[in-house]
Amino acid sequence: MARKAPRHAEAERNDHALLEAAKKVLAVDGAHASVATIAARAGVGIASLYRRYRSKDELFQHLCALSLDQWISAAERGLQHDDPWEGLAHYIGACVEFSGGSLGPLAGTIAVTDEMAAKFTRSEELMRDLVDRAHAAGVLRSDATAMDISLLIEQLGKSPLIEQLDRQGRADLIEAAHNARKRTIAIALDGLRPRHPQLPGTAPSPALLAERWEHTPTDSTRPPERS
Repeated sequence: MARKAPRHAEAERNDHALLEAAKKVLAVDGAHASVATIAARAGVGIASLYRRYRSKDELFQHLCALSLDQWISAAERGLQHDDPWEGLAHYIGACVEFSGGSLGPLAGTIAVTDEMAAKFTRSEELMRDLVDRAHAAGVLRSDATAMDISLLIEQLGKSPLIEQLDRQGRADLIEAAHNARKRTIAIALDGLRPRHPQLPGTAPSPALLAERWEHTPTDSTRPPERS
């Protein structure tokens, strides 16, 4: 494999640092998140950031595409497991750990690019493969859908405890908090087994998650720009 040029490798490292920083800042500030705050947390100069990205929207669109790459990679690794349940469990655990749903506050505030749409479609296809395989093997409750899995990941990806400890700088407790979340994930996974009572209500529609990204912000709904 050819080595990446130093400048390209540095840009890639910066992008991933920005993605992780954006997840943490968005978890607290939502769509009002300041690019300057994200850049500072990532250790990236604001001037160099704006040399690469012409606007806040362009930066966030790129970060969304990078986040979707993580979902795709987690699903591909899950499908490599011979055991359908272990593959699905790996996928859910991996997505929760990288906080898959933490860019959700951006939904409806930026335009969806062709790259984002294509990667989202690929991610959904792979997740449905994981769910269909688990259903076929009889290891996933029959009334649990791919949308249920997506919503479960988004909810488990938010950890008020971890976020609070991170803001307080309590590095001594972060590992214990992550271990506690792993227990929560295990409890949630057990609820996906087929031996439980029927789920209440009707299964959520895919539009429940997708349509919030299709919302076009108006001047009254767009969060105020912060540098």
